Amino acid sequence: MRRSLGVGLAASLFLGLVACSDPSPGPTTSSAAGAADGPVVSFYGDSYTRGTGASSSEKRWSTIVSAERGWQEINRSENGLGFVNRRDSMLGGLDDIPALVIADDPDIVFVTMGLNDNFSYDTRADDIRATIDSDLTRLREGLPDARIVVVEPFWYTDDRPASVDVIAGWVEDAAARIGADHVSGASRWLEGHDATAQVSWMAGDGLHPNDIGYAVMAERMDAALRALDPPL
Repeated sequence: MRRSLGVGLAASLFLGLVACSDPSPGPTTSSAAGAADGPVVSFYGDSYTRGTGASSSEKRWSTIVSAERGWQEINRSENGLGFVNRRDSMLGGLDDIPALVIADDPDIVFVTMGLNDNFSYDTRADDIRATIDSDLTRLREGLPDARIVVVEPFWYTDDRPASVDVIAGWVEDAAARIGADHVSGASRWLEGHDATAQVSWMAGDGLHPNDIGYAVMAERMDAALRALDPPL
C-alpha cells in the first residue's frame, strides 16, 4: 500500500436531520483508526457514516469496519449532507468534499450518500442525478488507482417514499459507469427497527442509529464487503 427522508414525510423530520449539522471543518477519525497502518480509507457520506447518534465515534459502522481490517480511516462525512443537500451552505471548504477525498490520496474510497437528497427530490431531481454522476466521475478521475465502493443510500424509516429507490438506482448506475464496487440493500438494513418499532435501533432523536443500529450496519457491511470480487 502507498501509505503506512424525503417526499411525503413530516417537515419536523427534515428539520431534525438538518438541525444536527456540524459546520466544523476537517475529517473525524478514531483512536483505533489512528493506530492502524493498513490502507488509507476515505469515507464520503452523511450523518449515518459520521456516526451521529452513537455514543462515541468508535461505535459508528465505518470505524468498526476499519478497525477490524486495520484500515487508516479518514471520515469526511457531514450531518445533513447530500449530493445536493447542504452543498451550497457548507463552511470551511466542505462544499466540495470530493476534492478533499481526492487530496487524501486514499487506497479505498467509500461513498455513502443520497439519504438527505430525498428531501429535495421533488424540486431538484435533475440536479441530484447530475451531481451523482459528477461526484463519482471526479473521484474516479482524481483517484485512478483507488478502489471505490459505492453504497446504496441508507434509509431510516419503514415508510419508503418512491424517491429512495429512484436515487438508489441512479447511484448504482453511476457506480457501474466508473467501474466501482457497489453494495446493494443498505437502505433496508434498519428495516423493522425504526423509531416506531417495539425493538428500535434508533437513537433518542428518532433519526439516527444508536450503538446497536451501528453495530448491525457494521455487521452487514462486513458481510457485503467480503462478498465483493475481490473481497475487502
